[in-house]
Amino acid sequence: MSVILAIESSCDETSVAICNNGKITANVIANQTIHENYGGVIPELASRVHQQNIVPVIQQALTDAKVSKKELSAVAFTRGPGLLGSLLVGVSFAKSFALALDLPLIAVNHMHAHILAHFIDDPKPAFPFLCLTVSGGHTQIVLIRSYFDMEIVGETLDDAAGEAFDKTAKILNLPYPGGPLIDKHAKEGNPLAFKFPEPQIKDLNYSFSGLKTAILYFIRAQEKENPDFIAGNLNDICASVQHSIVDILLNKLKKAAQQYGIKEIAIAGGVSANSGLRHALQKMAGQQGWNVYIPAFQYCTDNAAMIAIAGYHKYLNGDFVGQDVAPLSRMEF
Repeated sequence: MSVILAIESSCDETSVAICNNGKITANVIANQTIHENYGGVIPELASRVHQQNIVPVIQQALTDAKVSKKELSAVAFTRGPGLLGSLLVGVSFAKSFALALDLPLIAVNHMHAHILAHFIDDPKPAFPFLCLTVSGGHTQIVLIRSYFDMEIVGETLDDAAGEAFDKTAKILNLPYPGGPLIDKHAKEGNPLAFKFPEPQIKDLNYSFSGLKTAILYFIRAQEKENPDFIAGNLNDICASVQHSIVDILLNKLKKAAQQYGIKEIAIAGGVSANSGLRHALQKMAGQQGWNVYIPAFQYCTDNAAMIAIAGYHKYLNGDFVGQDVAPLSRMEF
């Protein structure tokens, strides 16, 4: 018997989940809309709002799961990577909560948790499998041999795919967060309307800085000729940008699958919620004979359920940390 309470506070979502014997019975997420006023996450504001949210979110998760504090077996938390101030709120609360209840502590790597989110629901991938992990801060191809044996076989050399979406949204004057809006407009546009260069990066690594620059210069050039170019072509621009980013991501994933002889393929991270990426992956899976695994939307963006399922497997493995544990803004994979 194990009942794990998990806390996620790496960026601007305050989330708490309960994992009861490997099943997620609560997953509460408090979003911070205040950052919409600034076009991006303000770290100091994020940490302050976490302090306001964490107690009510804890209480709501316990209520939703119908468990009491006395029934808990351990407390899991995101140690890193992330915004240090935000992490500090979650880690400090987890340590105090565990100390008061005499519970063991489980430290979780945020990126490991995104991958292990695939073990929340059925169907679950079989080991070994490849996972394309894409978010605002990370773009990686990871070879997963077991719950605790993961190896990055390809990663971005500069910017992440999620950042390319966000910066494009800013260029197009779309409000924050812009990634989902690009996805929305792309559904109504022609993905072949405009062509952008694909970076020629060796091995299984990525680069998105050049693509971001190409998009910026393209928009500037078009606006010189037609000041209303964005407004008149917004759907086609979004569809073309999304098509380019998805192509870059999947071409390397296909290469990795062939290189390692693996047909169990997964995607994770906030960008895995992108409908264009999901549809293109399913299409490629049919062509390549892959078994594809995509988490439910609520488990793609930052959430505590993924911390809870990672914490559950660490609990079974007896992998605990002491009260001297500290958050890490940068954390080795």
